This record gives sequence, structure tokens and C-alpha cells, in this order.
Amino acid sequence: MRKPLNVPRAIGVAFLVLAVAGCGADGDQGTGDSAGQTPQATEEPPSPDAEPAVLWPAPPDPLERAVAAGLELERKEFLTNHVHAHLDVFINGEPIAVPAGVGINIDDPEVQEFKEPDGSISYGGITRCGKPCISPLHTHDGTGIIHTESATPEPNTLGQFFIEWGVRLSASCVGEYCSPEPIEVYVDGQPYTQDPQAIKLTERKEIAIVIGTPPADIPETADFSNA
Repeated sequence: MRKPLNVPRAIGVAFLVLAVAGCGADGDQGTGDSAGQTPQATEEPPSPDAEPAVLWPAPPDPLERAVAAGLELERKEFLTNHVHAHLDVFINGEPIAVPAGVGINIDDPEVQEFKEPDGSISYGGITRCGKPCISPLHTHDGTGIIHTESATPEPNTLGQFFIEWGVRLSASCVGEYCSPEPIEVYVDGQPYTQDPQAIKLTERKEIAIVIGTPPADIPETADFSNA
């Protein structure tokens, strides 16, 4: 058992999509369920103090999606393999929230809720659920830290997390954003040009997905001090 992170980070208001255009028919299936459409880029410059916008909330069927990702459900967290990676998503320089509760049945009575200093809610504190309630790959809060807490040492992948999140991920699409919209992926601040689904979620790995105009700085690491 572990207590969820207490790293304060605001979860912003819903992200405004100005217009959409059809996604290129590239035959790339990707992961997740989001429709294949390409919203137009906004012309407004990003605010330097922008808070993460909730564009893709945690899905209502987390356990079904975990199974679809090939993950074995558990009644509690196992710390044989205890790994933390961090995910940033930017659209035209604006941060997009990675939501709390991905991979967790937050409606299970054994899953506790914790109110964070910024007013957001995190989930965890599981002793043992009466039935499977958590995936070994999950998020406790909205800080962008992805937890692997499993009984086996095999690393999970970014593609599995996006299946759990219910957001499409492929070489040419992220959610409803598809080529020719620019999409770049960075690992530890360096460009990553291979299949993003295959990125292994190893300890302290920083992953940044940049759609459209990039932010002023590409993150090279994250705050794992309370992970």
C-alpha cells in the first residue's frame, strides 16, 4: 500500500477546440478511442503560467480498458516493480492534463480519495479491495506521473497507458490530432522518432508529446521527489 502523491498541480478548465478537419486516412489504427479528426491550431500565444486543460478526462470504464491493454487487474498494489515515469502533453504550447484515476476503479469502496492543496482529488490508499480494482499501470493524481506498481518486473509501455486513458496514440495521431498537424515526441528532452506506443515506462523517464507549436522549453525531467 502506498499513499498517493501530494504534488500540487492544478487541473484546468476544459480545453476549447476552435475548428476541426478530417484526419488523414493513413490506415494507422493506433491505440485508444478518440475520433480521428484534426482540429485547427489556435493562433493565440500560450500563457507562460497556463494551467493544464482537461481535454481527455479519465474514462468511466478503467478496468475494462486495462484488460484491453493486456494488463492483469489486482486487488491492491504490488511493489515488486515500483516505477515512475512522467508524461507531458502540449497543444500549441498549452499543457494538457493527464488525469487522476486512470487505471483505478475510483468507485470501489476500498479506494480512498484525498483532497490535494490545490483542490484536486487523488486516489489510492488501497489496503485490499474485495474484487479487482486497480491496474498495475495507473495515475493517482493529476501531476502527470504514471505509476507502475506490479508483481512482475516487465516494464509497461506508453501505448498501454494510452489504451487505458482511452486516447488514440500512433505515429501520426494523438487523440483527434493527426497529420498534417505537427506531432513530435521527446524522451528526456531528446527527439524520439520511433513508434511512441513502444516507449517503455522505466524509472524517472520524462516523455513529452508536442502537438502543433511547441512550448518555449521541452522538459528534460520532472519532479519525482514525492513519487
